[in-house]
Amino acid sequence: MNHQAAFARALLDPAQACPDGLATWNGSDPAQRFAIYRNNVTVSLIDALAATFPAVQQLVGEDFFRAMARLFVQAQPPRSKVMAWYGAGFADFIEGFAPAASVPYLADVARLEMARVRAYHAADVAPIAATDLHAALADPEQLAQLRLQLHPSLQLVASRFAVVSLWQAHLGLLPIAQVDPTLPQAALVFRQGLEVEVSLLSTAACVFISALQQGATLLAAAGVDPRLDLPAILALLIRQQLITHIQT
Repeated sequence: MNHQAAFARALLDPAQACPDGLATWNGSDPAQRFAIYRNNVTVSLIDALAATFPAVQQLVGEDFFRAMARLFVQAQPPRSKVMAWYGAGFADFIEGFAPAASVPYLADVARLEMARVRAYHAADVAPIAATDLHAALADPEQLAQLRLQLHPSLQLVASRFAVVSLWQAHLGLLPIAQVDPTLPQAALVFRQGLEVEVSLLSTAACVFISALQQGATLLAAAGVDPRLDLPAILALLIRQQLITHIQT
């Protein structure tokens, strides 16, 4: 193992000794200085997770969150220089973290918060002109093969729990006592300007949008769930300027 790899492994594993070959400019103990540096790195990564997942931290408390985040940092150190993406695997980690099993909706709240990060940093794409879209929808010959391309910021989070209401309670938009966590909900996450929006979505609408994102035609996506209110969901996508291109 080379020196860089040994340094990196020891940096996030407190059980490992200080790597060989380190020296300090003032003659102080390298092992002591490395321990301080290792702690600072870990604390910084935990702080980054706390900034990305404030609702998760609020739901379990700061002490529990930071202990859980410390284990995540040790298990999954950053793989990218872009710290905005750090924590992409946090929800899956929470799902397998036995001490968090008493809060079964915690992983999905983390997924919602990560979806907000992805939406915020997504590319800017102009919406399609309303006249072009209405013309395509009104053409029976095109309608059967029509595909809608949606805005890159659009994210979906479907949950067995009341993920939207739990997140809204974190913001103080409704009392947590009024939230039934066992109520299944789906979230539509997207960016408007510099603001990320989170909206409650029906299960049928979530399935429809997911099918569009996977390349299904408009009619095929609309036929997946018979409960879908197609005019309503199309009106929502048009109103929020989430349709960027049409293809046939």
